[in-house]
Amino acid sequence: MNIPITLAPGARMPTYATEEAAGMDLHALKFSLIQAHCWTLIDTGVSIALPAGYEAQIRPRSGMAARDGITVLNAPGTIDSDYRGEIKVCLINHSPNSFPIRAGDRIAQLVIAPVARVTFEQVDSLDETERGAGGFG
Repeated sequence: MNIPITLAPGARMPTYATEEAAGMDLHALKFSLIQAHCWTLIDTGVSIALPAGYEAQIRPRSGMAARDGITVLNAPGTIDSDYRGEIKVCLINHSPNSFPIRAGDRIAQLVIAPVARVTFEQVDSLDETERGAGGFG
């Protein structure tokens, strides 16, 4: 599937790191410093035109989370098919130290996924399952 994309000056094309990677790497457009225990919105310079019936998910990079305590605050973030603005990534720093994000750094994963649209039908009760209401929390 081909998806139209525009790139701001200096922005990098999202790319798959390997042949079987599920997500494409998103890169920071410019330098940002995330203070300890704070969050910031990181520009990517990337805008896309998803077809109807699809979403783009913004997911954390496991290495940044495990090594540095940096993750996507609203993970996974959702980009709807009718959004045409710049993709920005809200990163949070869970570490006790400030963390620099440099232009070109890989900051998140972009996953394209189909979306099922549903309608709800109100009923008096739900069917029984072996699990029932167990296992929450």
